[in-house]
Amino acid sequence: MSEVFEGYERQYCEESASLSRKCTVASALDGEKKKQRLSEIQSGVQEAESLIRRMDLEARNTPPSVKAGLLAKLREYKSDLNNLKSELKRISAPNARQTTKEELLESGMADTLAVSTDQRGRLMMTTERLNQSTDRIKESRRTMLETEELGVSILQDLHQQRQSLLHAHDTLHGVDDNVGKSKKILSAMSKRMDRNKWIIGGIISALVVAILIILYFKLAH
Repeated sequence: MSEVFEGYERQYCEESASLSRKCTVASALDGEKKKQRLSEIQSGVQEAESLIRRMDLEARNTPPSVKAGLLAKLREYKSDLNNLKSELKRISAPNARQTTKEELLESGMADTLAVSTDQRGRLMMTTERLNQSTDRIKESRRTMLETEELGVSILQDLHQQRQSLLHAHDTLHGVDDNVGKSKKILSAMSKRMDRNKWIIGGIISALVVAILIILYFKLAH
């Protein structure tokens, strides 16, 4: 269903219920108070007519799958509005308070009022359902906002974890560099130790040869 149509429908139901209460009050008034109340009712009826026209226009611009249902509702609202107008006309008459129940029955007004009351009851139920739908929409929006906040929190945590991993990667890269340098130092030290071994071996060999020569000359003499 069109959200725009639902908005107009909610406004009309509230306006219709308000007009019904005002008509009940006005029927018991006299003089200026009654004139003032009737003026308020007339303005409310005009506003209701405006809402009916808006709903009619919106319903005719909806897809065929939902148009029939909206137009059926609209017919009920138009009938309700006609009953309100009849009620306004009745209580606006000079002898409205003296009109008897028998006269209303003869004119068929009693049946009209009964139908109007039933329709207003349905309108009130529709208003309640619309309010419940509005509450569910608000709850859905609240849940969506909470989900969005949770998503943002998760993204922030993931960003922090990514930064931690990048920092760990940089640390490991530094350790690799240090290990590489250590390998080079150890390799240089190993080469130096091998060279020193050869030098020491040469010196020992020279000393051994010198000792042998000395012993030879001593033994020869």
